[in-house]
Amino acid sequence: MPKINVYLPDDLADAVKEAGIPVSAICQRSLEEAVRRVADVRAAVAGELAPEAALDRLTALTPRTRQALTLAIEQVQADAAPALDTGHILGGILSEGTNLALHVLRAADVDVDQLTRSLGSRSTPEPLSGDAADGVRRFSAPASSALQAAVTEAISLDHNYIGCEHLLLGLAAETEGIAGRALRAQGAEHKTLRRAVVAALAGYVHLRAQTVATPAAAEGLVAAAVRRELAPLAERLTALERHVGVGDRP
Repeated sequence: MPKINVYLPDDLADAVKEAGIPVSAICQRSLEEAVRRVADVRAAVAGELAPEAALDRLTALTPRTRQALTLAIEQVQADAAPALDTGHILGGILSEGTNLALHVLRAADVDVDQLTRSLGSRSTPEPLSGDAADGVRRFSAPASSALQAAVTEAISLDHNYIGCEHLLLGLAAETEGIAGRALRAQGAEHKTLRRAVVAALAGYVHLRAQTVATPAAAEGLVAAAVRRELAPLAERLTALERHVGVGDRP
């Protein structure tokens, strides 16, 4: 049987040993569940299934994520596009208008209007994830990869659902997609967005604990949490600009 090493912090490793927890059995069950979730998404977005049919098989989507993907499908139909690409998915997230991914982008100082315009100006289509067939639209290959990456992001954050924030991270991680290029053009790199998402999720946990439920309070707390997390990065960039003389001119 193949062996996979699992690395733990020293204090956790000591606690696991002291408690006599069966590490191998627990890891096997967790990995089996993670593999099943990725395989389910892979089966839903690749090959013969059209995007509409895939939504029926993606049961872990939150209502906002499902609505964002539904809007993406509607845009594909309106454009008579041959495939649902990463640009359509990001456009659906932006059009849905109330999701955490959108709050994160705004808090990270991404110009959402400019991002929307850049998606509308795309020219080169993304390659399909399977063979073309008459009358059947498919996910593009980058869109398929981004959705699988979204599941991996959810698993790594120990979430049993797929939210728009996970979709955003999957799109940012897909280097060949229209959405990833549009995000990077505005400085929204995958690593930066992931830190922002983690900070935003922590902000929501605090919000629930304080029982503040107004949309304005939610967005304000998310923005504050994200900016606190990204502040050290911004300070390093400012110091670097000073070092090379950028920004000293009137």
